Amino acid sequence: MPTVKESSDEMNPPVLTVGVSLTPAPSQRTAGDYLALAVATCGVGFLPLAPGTWGSAVGVGLYLALVWVFGLAARWYISYGNSHDFLISGDAISYTFTAALLALIVIICVAGTWAATRAEKLLGKKDPGAVVVDEVAGQLIAFVFVPPGRWLWLIVVGFIAFRLFDIWKPYPIRRLESLGGGLGIMADDVLAGAYAAVLMSLLTSIYLWL
Repeated sequence: MPTVKESSDEMNPPVLTVGVSLTPAPSQRTAGDYLALAVATCGVGFLPLAPGTWGSAVGVGLYLALVWVFGLAARWYISYGNSHDFLISGDAISYTFTAALLALIVIICVAGTWAATRAEKLLGKKDPGAVVVDEVAGQLIAFVFVPPGRWLWLIVVGFIAFRLFDIWKPYPIRRLESLGGGLGIMADDVLAGAYAAVLMSLLTSIYLWL
């Protein structure tokens, strides 16, 4: 029986998927169910207008929060570190920032896959529009190659680039939507984020060489 597949992107119409069945949601929700919905929707999934875009905004917020934390660490090094260790300390902060960002992405992807799978059953829909944790992960991936704490315009461009790839879904992003459960929900946005990350890397390199 065909199943209607929703989308968090208002420009993408619902599509039919074949061979996918959803079990009815339980009449009483458990604490785990509410946790899954909280993770899957990231607090913005039930907003009536463009939940996918709001999910991307959450990703931008998480990225800026991480930049702020590591900015504090950098200032601490400058204030209390030895001057001859400044360059080494700066490199350490930069590499640690990238490691922390990648770790955050992995955690969100793993938790999001679990939460999205459970949310499908709870909401009784294939890839419910309210599930936006995939947009959060994809948006963070788009910033992997962006130098932290520099050039606000890169953040804006990265946001726009990810939204465009997520809505446009160039090959083979749309094919990944056919994967079942939370894996299918997360995979297409992860690849859209990777496309955006490559574009941001090129733009950053061109800007630095100009």
